[in-house]
Amino acid sequence: MTRIFDDAADFADDALDGFVAANRGYVARVDGGVVRSTEIPAGQVALVVGGGSGHYPAFAGLVGPGLAAGSACGNMFASPAAGQVYRVAKAANAGGGVLLSYGNYAGDVLHFGQAQLRLNAEGIETRTVTVTDDIASAPIEQLDKRRGIAGDLTVFKIAGAAAEAGLDLDGVERLAIKTNYRTRSLGVAFDGCTLPGAKDPLFHVPAGQMSLGLGIHGEPGISEHPMPTASELAELLVSKLLADKPEDAGDRVVAIVNGLGTVKYDELFLLFGKIEKLLAAAGLTVVEPECGELVTSLDMSGLSLTLLWLDEELEQYWSAPADTPAFRRGSMAPRAARTTALTDDAEASDVEQPTRAAAELGEQAVAILAQVRDVVVEHEEELGKLDAIAGDGDHGIGMRRGVDAAAAAGEAAGGSSVARVLASAGEAWSERAGGTSGALWGSAVIAAGQALGNRESYSAQDAAAAVQAFAGAITELGKAEPGDKTMVDALLPFRDAFLAELDGGAPVDRALAVAAAAAESAAARTAELRPLKGRARPLAEKSLGHPDPGAVSFGLITARISQFIDSQLAAATTAAPAGNGASE
Repeated sequence: MTRIFDDAADFADDALDGFVAANRGYVARVDGGVVRSTEIPAGQVALVVGGGSGHYPAFAGLVGPGLAAGSACGNMFASPAAGQVYRVAKAANAGGGVLLSYGNYAGDVLHFGQAQLRLNAEGIETRTVTVTDDIASAPIEQLDKRRGIAGDLTVFKIAGAAAEAGLDLDGVERLAIKTNYRTRSLGVAFDGCTLPGAKDPLFHVPAGQMSLGLGIHGEPGISEHPMPTASELAELLVSKLLADKPEDAGDRVVAIVNGLGTVKYDELFLLFGKIEKLLAAAGLTVVEPECGELVTSLDMSGLSLTLLWLDEELEQYWSAPADTPAFRRGSMAPRAARTTALTDDAEASDVEQPTRAAAELGEQAVAILAQVRDVVVEHEEELGKLDAIAGDGDHGIGMRRGVDAAAAAGEAAGGSSVARVLASAGEAWSERAGGTSGALWGSAVIAAGQALGNRESYSAQDAAAAVQAFAGAITELGKAEPGDKTMVDALLPFRDAFLAELDGGAPVDRALAVAAAAAESAAARTAELRPLKGRARPLAEKSLGHPDPGAVSFGLITARISQFIDSQLAAATTAAPAGNGASE
């Protein structure tokens, strides 16, 4: 996965374009992902799935009759942005409402949730069912906190079949919830995966060892064990899943052995044979199983076992026909080519004339965004390595993508008000970065711009309002609290120090310097914390002793902004005539 590309930053988009070119009979490209290229009957519920790229055949490979109507496709291991989800859902909507379904990851929850709010506000009834099948990521009493891994397939397949059968949105949602509750998965890794353009895998498993409880975004497992034999591995996976079965489990199950990227099919079949015997010995009948690569993680060496406990209703929809690029079952009548054109729903541009003060502050915002880009680029590799300790290793890449787009959008909006500059930058950050950090930084930058507005003049109180708006957007959207080991642990000390300095009469540049120092110090102290939010939460022990990458990047950014402001003031003071002070 590190050899065939032009620019690693464009890998996901280029791969998606090629996928569409190879599967035009199934899918059409839209901004943000793909939708079915075949006709969807008027009034049918549109199942829209999605997530980060790198998991093929999930998610775009599951678009077609009997399964999904569309897929929002993010960057490598990063959630699609809210705008991408919105546009895919709009294109897929056939008048029966939209069901969004995706793995339970913080970035996906944020972005799909924002898209759902927007769709509902426009009169497109939209619901969400997150997939929470990974038993390693939380105990059974915290089912809603579990991650979604290969169980995505069971939820998507049954929901898609229900939509194809003509059930209304209530019915499709009910079956998706029911399927998710009755699905359990557990994975193992033998070695990590490598992001396109990276020199090394996100993690390594020691020779002779196996990592238990991996995620699908390059996260290592929660514990390491001596490498088992095939029979021992089958016993381990089956016993742990059976011990976690739903309360109303019957004796008929779907069994899915899923390869994560480099385990050969011969090995998957060998393991499946041993699993099937163990399930039969436990009194279970295996119904229409799957064995192959269904939800991958680039070139990860690993696999997972998924069990779905069926009832008569679920079995009907699991067995129903489907015809997609990567998943086919039974026979479906051919569909006519889709002719519906996508409409241009671009919002009208902001034509408000900027005041002189707002335009000048907008130009300063453009310069600051360039500084933020530079510091992120400088520390991209370091942030990625820090994130890989207990996460998916994409924090540096995601921040780089986001700030590159934000800086470019801000520059393009130069000459307009600071509110417009930051709105453009925030939207671009969210759109390009995806993931949790993309949603949070994008929303926060937009909120800061809205707080600054388009005024005739600006004061320290406006700076305080912008900082409070920035922090409020992060805490309200991300729901993290102090001690959760997230960016919030650096953000709130920054906010509090900044406001305290201003209240004490300090100028903005002095308040910023003190606040940036507080943020960097607080970020370093996150090494003492165990993560309670995000992908690192299941790997809390691995994270202990290492600072949170989101807090670290926030500290680096605030420090660079403070240094830039100081250098500007110093230059202005030098250039000012004797006896004149530089303006703030």
